[in-house]
Parts: sequence; C-alpha cells; structure tokens
Amino acid sequence: MNRIEKVFQNLQKNNQKAFVPYIMAGDGGIDSLKEKITFLEKAGATAIEIGIPFSDPVADGPVIQQAGIRALKEGTTLKDVVAAVAEIRPIVHIPLLFMTYTNPMMAYGFEQFIKDIEASGIDGLIVPDMPIEQEELIVPYLEEANIELIRLVTLQSPLSRIEEIAKRGKGFVYAVTVNGITGARSSFKEELGAHLKKVKELSPIPVLAGFGISFPDQVEEMITYCDGVIVGSKMIELFDKGDLQSIVDLIDASKIRASQL
Repeated sequence: MNRIEKVFQNLQKNNQKAFVPYIMAGDGGIDSLKEKITFLEKAGATAIEIGIPFSDPVADGPVIQQAGIRALKEGTTLKDVVAAVAEIRPIVHIPLLFMTYTNPMMAYGFEQFIKDIEASGIDGLIVPDMPIEQEELIVPYLEEANIELIRLVTLQSPLSRIEEIAKRGKGFVYAVTVNGITGARSSFKEELGAHLKKVKELSPIPVLAGFGISFPDQVEEMITYCDGVIVGSKMIELFDKGDLQSIVDLIDASKIRASQL
C-alpha cells in the first residue's frame, strides 16, 4: 500500500483531517529543502507537496511563480530536486508528492523520470496541465512504481467528469476552490461549500481543497466540507518571511477544528 493510502486510512480511523503544505524546491537554494521538509513534518503536516520550478507554470499565481523564478535563478534542475529528495527520504516518514508540468517530464523522459522519483521515495505526482485523456503517457509507469497520480477537479467540472476522475485514483482528489490560478484569497464563493460536499459525495477516495486557502479560519471552514486542505502560496510567503509560528498555526487549525467535528 502506498504511503498516501496509509496516512489517509489512519486519519479516517482517528477522525482527523489532512493538512498538506506546498513548498517550491530550490527557493532559497536546494539545500533549504531538507530544512523545510523536516520542519513541516515536525509541525504536523500530513504530507508535503514539492513544487518543481518551471518557466511556464500555467496553474500558478504570482507568489508561486516568483518562487519558481528564484529557484531557477539558483540553478535548480529537476535532477537536483530528485537527488535532494533521495537524500531526505530516509529521515522523513510522511508522504512526499511532486507537483510538476508535462513539459519537464517529457524533456526528462516519462519512463526515466518515474523510475528516478520512485528510487528517490516520492509517493505521489500532481500534473495540473495533464487531463485524464493524456494521462496514459505516465499512468502505466506510475502504477508499476506504486506512485499515486493525484487528479484535480474544478468548480466547472461536470458531475460525470468528477466521478470519472475520482474513481481512477487511490490517493485523494484535489478539489480546486477558485476559478483561476493559485494565490491567497480573502474569501470564497458562497457555492463552494456545496461544490465540495458534492465532490465528497461522488468520490470513493478522500477529497482535499486547495488554491487560495491562506488563514486558519479558512482552513477550519474548508475541512467542514471535505477531508483536508492544501496550502501553497501562503506557505511560500510565510517561509520567505521566516514566520514559522504562523505556519504552525495554520497546521494546528486543521487539527483543532477536526477535533470539534
């Protein structure tokens, strides 16, 4: 069983919710990756999403784009990130996921990329620009490597497509909470709660909400509708400021609220 499946089984058994932070590999130098990952695990993160810097990140807002640019200026390559994770994996026990795009994988070679990330200890892969119609480019290799492909559904996804996406995975469904790119939001559309409930009803696997979630009260709100949250842009901002306590507060919000549900 994949680490992602195991951790969600344990959460469900203990009536807990997931908190998955996103960080950009190479932002602050590739050597900072170990420090960030070990801090987040100690702070109580369920899993960690590791972004791969890319020159054309179509799903990313300004904060994550700038983090990627900083990482690229540091000379960070995909092979550097894979090697760094391989060094970190023996001391980190929670699931680690890569978030990347189709082009970097294609340039690397799909089969070789997946062999290398399997060897490094990656548990999941998120590819926002790869629709289910194209995922056979990588799914056979991922299945052989026991790496979960985490698929996204949006506010515009028809119910039939949500069902199709949800039944394909064993990890979790990534439910996008906004129309557009990543980035902090002060509020969300009123119909979001109903949308998340519907995705949850249709999905046989856990559902996590992501994009725009930035404050503890938003974390608390989202986990009333689904199984957890993913926080990206706010994580980048807080690490950049060195505000580690606010990161802990965000993670704690999911635990405190979950205990009340």
